[in-house]
Amino acid sequence: MFHIKFNKKFTLYSNKMFNIKPFFSSLLITLTIAAATSPTASAIGNNKNKLPDIGISGYSILSIDKELQIGQAMMRQLRGSQPVIHDPVLNEYINHLGNSLVKNARGVNYSFEFFLINNKELNAFAFFGGHVGVHSGLVTTADTESELAAVLAHEISHVTQRHLARRLESQGQTQGLTMAAVLSSVLISLVNPTVGMAALSASMALSQQASINYTRSNEKEADNVGIALLANSGYDPQAAASFFGKLSVKYRYASKPPAMLLTHPLPDSRITEARQRALKYPARPLPPSLEFELAKARLTARYESDIKSNITNFSRQLEKKRYAYREAAMYGLALSYFENKQNEEALELLETLLKYDRNNLFYVDAITDVYIANDQTQNALAMLNQLNMLMPNNQVVSLNYANALISAKQYDDAEQVLKDYLLTNSDNFIAYDLLTTLYRSNKKLGLMHMYKAEIFALLGGYAKAVDELQTSYAMLEDRPLMQKRVKARIIQLQEDEKRLKRL
Repeated sequence: MFHIKFNKKFTLYSNKMFNIKPFFSSLLITLTIAAATSPTASAIGNNKNKLPDIGISGYSILSIDKELQIGQAMMRQLRGSQPVIHDPVLNEYINHLGNSLVKNARGVNYSFEFFLINNKELNAFAFFGGHVGVHSGLVTTADTESELAAVLAHEISHVTQRHLARRLESQGQTQGLTMAAVLSSVLISLVNPTVGMAALSASMALSQQASINYTRSNEKEADNVGIALLANSGYDPQAAASFFGKLSVKYRYASKPPAMLLTHPLPDSRITEARQRALKYPARPLPPSLEFELAKARLTARYESDIKSNITNFSRQLEKKRYAYREAAMYGLALSYFENKQNEEALELLETLLKYDRNNLFYVDAITDVYIANDQTQNALAMLNQLNMLMPNNQVVSLNYANALISAKQYDDAEQVLKDYLLTNSDNFIAYDLLTTLYRSNKKLGLMHMYKAEIFALLGGYAKAVDELQTSYAMLEDRPLMQKRVKARIIQLQEDEKRLKRL
């Protein structure tokens, strides 16, 4: 069960070694200096009545190239400070869903990355460079895949309309001296909306209404673009109004509304407008999605609720026939049994599911864990070898196959699978973690430290990454060519860190 084990270890990485606030401070200083000293910024400050051109403004504050660099740096820091879910099955699902929308969007300047955060708080956010984060609680709260797609479409629209950059530009027009405060509040609110919105309120006392109006304008535009994107991608256009309407009713009198209602205010007029806009598109009532229901079951069983309650709840769903898909309830119960070390019960359910849907990667991932735990690794290898030929470099298949090979001590084969996968997926966290485990297991400590450095680099810990590489260099005295690779990587990471400071 490598992804669960990894998540526990990841918590240790994030809690002990990284803090997102210093990064924000450094990033904000460099962005503010750049904005304040650029000719365009001065022009903005001298012409306060000039309004941004909808859909194309924001470039005076951030170029596309700089936006990508900042987005990548922020993603590294989020990995190091937040409980990002490194789970190949869920990553596959949320990126497939998100990219089914992106391919129909306008104004896409780069590839998107969708990721999940293990947090029951209802929230989703987008930031520079096409990064879209979704809290697990939002997925498990949504009733249909169209509702989840509606949230993703909304966040995608924030990115394609360049709302963060336009917001910075708007604040420069009204009060240039508050640029640092605005940047800080916007970026911090991605991670902690309560703190971020409070900071925004305090820092913008003299121009608060202008800021609020601009935010409302952004939200309305993201609603309009997002609903069109939702409809054009084959989902129910009414899902946006339906999901946000449910949230508004549920939390109308709550003393502490969810994060999403702090960053995405929902007055009744906005929900009404969303319903009216959706009526412009053909109604599209869709049947339940099995993949969506399986993703919800997986999040519940492995990340959100306690084991005993999960067994009780999934068993009751099956007994009372209260489910969108019987298979999803069976899957959730199988995962819950496995978490409770009831491996035989889990195996029976998963074998039944696979009998009728042999290539379903939710089932494949889960039964691989059970086979390994039951010392039936050869069963996992036989299944995954066939799938690897059918779906080469699929993240679920490749990572599970490598994990099973490591368990069987077939280290050379596992190494080859992982290195092949990393050729096209160079930022995959789990692949580096598995390579670290592999080299530790077969006593190749120089290589273990070399790949451990990549884990720290993905967390934004450049100094620790360089330390690992220097340790690796000392252990590879008998491999001069590998030492040259290590030395080159040290120089590259040091340049990456300098480039970040120059942004």
